[in-house]
Amino acid sequence: MGYRETYQEWLDNPYFDEATKEELRGIAGDEKEIEEHFYMDLEFGTAGLRGIIGAGTNRMNVYTVRKATQGLANYISAVGAREKGVAIAYDSRRMSPEFADVAALCLAANGIKAYVFESLRPTPELSYAVRRLGCIAGINITASHNPPEYNGYKVYWEDGAQITPPHDTGIMAEVKKVTDYATVKTMELEEARAAGLYQVIGADIDDPYIEELKKLVLHQDCIDKVAADMKIVYTPLHGTGNIPVRRVLKELGFPHVYVVPEQELPDGEFPTVSYPNPEAAEAFALGLALGKKVDADLILATDPDADRLGVYVKDSKTGEYHSLTGNMSGCLIGDYVIGQRKELQGLPEDGAFIRSIVSTNMADAIADYYGIQLIEVLTGFKFIGQKILEFEKTGKGTYLFGMEESYGCLTGTYARDKDAIVASMTLCEAAAYYKTKNMTLWDAMLAMYEKYGYYKDDVTSITLKGIEGLSKIQTIMNTLRENAPEEIGGYKVTAVRDYKNDTIKDTASGDVKPTGLPSSNVLYYEMTDGAWVCVRPSGTEPKVKFYLGVKGTSLEDADEKSAALSKAVLEMIEKI
Repeated sequence: MGYRETYQEWLDNPYFDEATKEELRGIAGDEKEIEEHFYMDLEFGTAGLRGIIGAGTNRMNVYTVRKATQGLANYISAVGAREKGVAIAYDSRRMSPEFADVAALCLAANGIKAYVFESLRPTPELSYAVRRLGCIAGINITASHNPPEYNGYKVYWEDGAQITPPHDTGIMAEVKKVTDYATVKTMELEEARAAGLYQVIGADIDDPYIEELKKLVLHQDCIDKVAADMKIVYTPLHGTGNIPVRRVLKELGFPHVYVVPEQELPDGEFPTVSYPNPEAAEAFALGLALGKKVDADLILATDPDADRLGVYVKDSKTGEYHSLTGNMSGCLIGDYVIGQRKELQGLPEDGAFIRSIVSTNMADAIADYYGIQLIEVLTGFKFIGQKILEFEKTGKGTYLFGMEESYGCLTGTYARDKDAIVASMTLCEAAAYYKTKNMTLWDAMLAMYEKYGYYKDDVTSITLKGIEGLSKIQTIMNTLRENAPEEIGGYKVTAVRDYKNDTIKDTASGDVKPTGLPSSNVLYYEMTDGAWVCVRPSGTEPKVKFYLGVKGTSLEDADEKSAALSKAVLEMIEKI
């Protein structure tokens, strides 16, 4: 059936509600819009669903959410785990509570108990809840930092990490089998409650989650000593982080936490930003203004589902605030946690620092300094979670810290996803520790550059929306795969990693060896002077992303080299 026929089917079928049909009648004269809404089913990928909210098969709506949940329910039934139940959380986005209930009632109709949070909660708390409740899976309704018109549906497995092989492909296959929306099961809320298949959760998960975070504190003594002299500005960017971040900082003894009032309350329209992303400078405009007003030591921002943390820190010498990239904050936290753990407890012989392949090589230098293993995994924190599970199952390997360049990290193993709540807590603890040494976090960052090298990493992207955009992204990847560049920005390419074909080719000798990682549409170029470039399509947005790293002799030198390489990468892509 073509997109036109599917459009008409949604208009004619009594299964679809009148509001949906009214929206579809509104695009009746726009062939392009009809095609965009119906040319494909919203793809259930390895991270679940993510798309624009609206009517149609290629949109996020109650029907596509219910269909995806039916596929998940079928998979859970197939593996014989219905009795374990599924935990469900949601964020502040449009339709998030509604989608959460649609998923819960579909599960209930399939005889699978749903544990639904009473109100919005952070992504990492959902990861924790899956493990705490002994669930087979978890569902989180969120589109993370996407613009307001988006929502999403992330699926977690019983280890608390987002789904990985074989479960991801197994669930995707079951979702694809659901072709008739009218066959998808659901039931009334009161009926589900009465049957014990819909349970509301809240403080029973919040309290032990916060306690797990507090167990990770290494220097309560430093907090007790200097917290009263510290000022912290925080913004949840209209999302889920407000209550848990403030709670854990208060309970640890930080009395001066100033929340940006305009961004404090949950709001799926994100009225103060065009893009609720802590990577974006605009997300910090209000926070910086408040920070300067109260003379804050550091300024924190969490994204709407509170799994990613953005940071600005004060330079006491100039009074300026410096932004920390995800690579910088991740290494700052990682170095603090690993260094102080060594100081206080010693490090295990099989300790490991895990990072994604697109994260900074400074992590490698930190691991080398402390004599611990550095492990690379594919992009996606679920692969870090997968490694933690492997350590547990085999008894080989001790997780010390994990990070991604995309502003996400995890201290501890209570959850299996990146956690901006624990990152906020640990960074404030580190600030207190360094304050007892008469250092700011910026001083600590500069000391790390001196110690490990002046690493500079960057990421840029090209947004390519719609059908044509998808085709262009494929063309870029195919062209680079078939015709690998010999040099980029003056750096000679010494090795080409193709994670889709599982090859690492030495350009000088021609020798080929496997990557050792799962297949993924990613190309990575190792280059002279420690430089590198990595290209991959985004898994959550209509973008192709370019990651790059250089090592300079100073901050200024590294900045110049990074800017030149970034320019060269974009010029290379323009020719495709």
